Amino acid sequence: MRVVTLLTVLLIPLAAQGDDLGMSPSIQEVKKQHEAQFLKMAGVVSVGIGLDPDGHQAIIVGLDGSHPETEANMPQTVEGFPVVVQIIGSIRAQ
Repeated sequence: MRVVTLLTVLLIPLAAQGDDLGMSPSIQEVKKQHEAQFLKMAGVVSVGIGLDPDGHQAIIVGLDGSHPETEANMPQTVEGFPVVVQIIGSIRAQ
């Protein structure tokens, strides 16, 4: 019983780190890693997590619509997760 408990205590923190055990990173980790790069692209106003048209988890990138080249150059996937582009217009604080 003690061996099982000890292994559980040791393995849980490692599993939370994703790649350390050959596991794929979570979509939250992928978004966090790539968000700044997306936001540097012309016309990108938001980066979030949602679902693609097939119901799979996806990185949702919101564009203001003023830079069509950004949409054309957007990757289709990032670390195995689909990237969905949505034209949402500019975002203004109220």
